[in-house]
Amino acid sequence: MQSERRRVDRLADEVPPDQWQRLSVGDGSKGPREFDWACVELTKPEQDGWQRWLVVRRSLVSGEKPAERAYVLVFAPGATTLAEMATAIGTRWTVEQCFEEGKGEVGLDQYEVRSWQGWYRHITLCMLAHAFLVILRTQSQMLMPQTQHDEGKKRWKPSQPPSPSQSLSAFKQKRGLACP
Repeated sequence: MQSERRRVDRLADEVPPDQWQRLSVGDGSKGPREFDWACVELTKPEQDGWQRWLVVRRSLVSGEKPAERAYVLVFAPGATTLAEMATAIGTRWTVEQCFEEGKGEVGLDQYEVRSWQGWYRHITLCMLAHAFLVILRTQSQMLMPQTQHDEGKKRWKPSQPPSPSQSLSAFKQKRGLACP
């Protein structure tokens, strides 16, 4: 455990090679998103049963270029494994994709309000519209029969995140839901 203040890159430099674990945090558009992960236990918090960690994600590289690292401060129950932390950190990609789709397709970023209540109503309506469209798209794609013509093509599956904006946009246009 560390009790003094130190830079995160220096803490990461001190992680022994055998402490790094190669973990996948889900499938991306180019296949599995694999990284090397390590965690450094930080000072104990005042709450019993909880712990603070510095989690370091290192890209997989080959060649002269040094590996890129990302740092996340984690506060979780003491029994949390590195794989569980990496999975939770990896869900950020899905959340960002949902926000990007919401901005492009349902006007999540198109508010001009002067009050918190107006902003809250706008955001709530946009999130509801986005959820409705995603459910419609999922149901329509689950009910679509697969033809011989489509067998060689990739199909969107509900367990995998769709490509940003394009699939929801195409769905809206096909259903006549797109605004001119």
